[in-house]
Amino acid sequence: MALSGLVAVSLITGCSGTQNSNSSSGGAASIGGSSGNAGASTGETGGIPANVGEEGGTAGAPSTDLPATGGSATGGMTTNGNPTGGARATGGSRSTGGTTTSSSTATGGTSNTGGSNAITGGRRASGGVASTGGALGTAGNSPTGGTPGAGGATDTAGPTSATDLCARWSTDTADMSETGFTGNVSTCTMGDMSATSRANALRVLNLYRWIAALPAVTTSDQHNQDDQACALMMAANNTLNHTPPSTWTCYTANGATAAGSSNIAGSGATLAMAMYMVDPGNETTLGHRRWCLSNTLGPIGIGSTGSNSYSCMWTLNGTGKAGKQWMAWPPPGFFPIQAARDNWNRTLDTTGWSMQSDSINLAGAVVTVTLNGSTLPVKVTQLAANYGSRYAITFIPSGWTMAAGNVYHVSITGISTAIEYDVQVVSC
Repeated sequence: MALSGLVAVSLITGCSGTQNSNSSSGGAASIGGSSGNAGASTGETGGIPANVGEEGGTAGAPSTDLPATGGSATGGMTTNGNPTGGARATGGSRSTGGTTTSSSTATGGTSNTGGSNAITGGRRASGGVASTGGALGTAGNSPTGGTPGAGGATDTAGPTSATDLCARWSTDTADMSETGFTGNVSTCTMGDMSATSRANALRVLNLYRWIAALPAVTTSDQHNQDDQACALMMAANNTLNHTPPSTWTCYTANGATAAGSSNIAGSGATLAMAMYMVDPGNETTLGHRRWCLSNTLGPIGIGSTGSNSYSCMWTLNGTGKAGKQWMAWPPPGFFPIQAARDNWNRTLDTTGWSMQSDSINLAGAVVTVTLNGSTLPVKVTQLAANYGSRYAITFIPSGWTMAAGNVYHVSITGISTAIEYDVQVVSC
């Protein structure tokens, strides 16, 4: 998906698991060929062009776009592992019927369509290899399981206490600067972002993955270079496009390949990470978020032409082997309320909580959220397949908002492997 451009307002959009994806303007979702290779496609779901405000037309808020996932797993690759922390759900009544419901226990239905302020784009692929089971991860507030992604760290336990969480949150978000771009857009000089700026963006992405008990990822020099060419093209043409034409100013083949393989944003790379995780305007996919939490992510690439310009983050064809059977956002365990919003105050209360899996079919999922024993209404929507994960749902708070100091109990039933976990929200 891409976060689109700077003219009056910058946005974000996304794509799915193929190497190529569409621009972020409207159209019908496309389905690629088998084995993770995409076929010809049309635009993504409807909505306004990606240079308009999103999330209610909030001015100045950039948007994102992401690449498609290939295959029935992600990137056409087999993923391994059993559920982590996925205990059998108890309590709560199920609701029946309807495509979506605003009751306290909601059933998943058909995907909702993007509204006038939705940010859309990209395409998805079919085919690939189904995921297989691996060793069982450990349960609890900080589930683990699987092996690190390529080049990733082995710390997949996640935060063990509020103090642990807030110490790392404060450290990893202390420097969000993005300076030192050595290129020149007007002369099509690619240059590079500074090593410090790239490290800042990578650190923030890995902070989110750590909170979700996922292994850290590293960057690839080649992906970095290609994403830098991608960012230069977006900046030179002041728009976002996953399939930029060869007539574009500053066009290069490597930059075009990266555009179809990356999340792209109308902001610098560091600030884009929070947008990817909130993912405004992508109600039918939440693809940016799902890519950031993907089992197969990494090595990635990061390229940027500056904090107030454009950036690209390579996500496709990763070799990560996190091996988790499901990933939630907010995840089980301790969660900082600061991670529930981006820098433009767009929040998970609007875009929704999410559950994704490469192996558990979430169709028909029944979601119950409780606080102190009282049920909280949510609206469940099935998300489009193969955006960072094979299956995914979102459940959006209805009439309530997440608050620090609360412990929310989530139960997901009506699926082959029921899931149950607690989210303890703290303020850092």
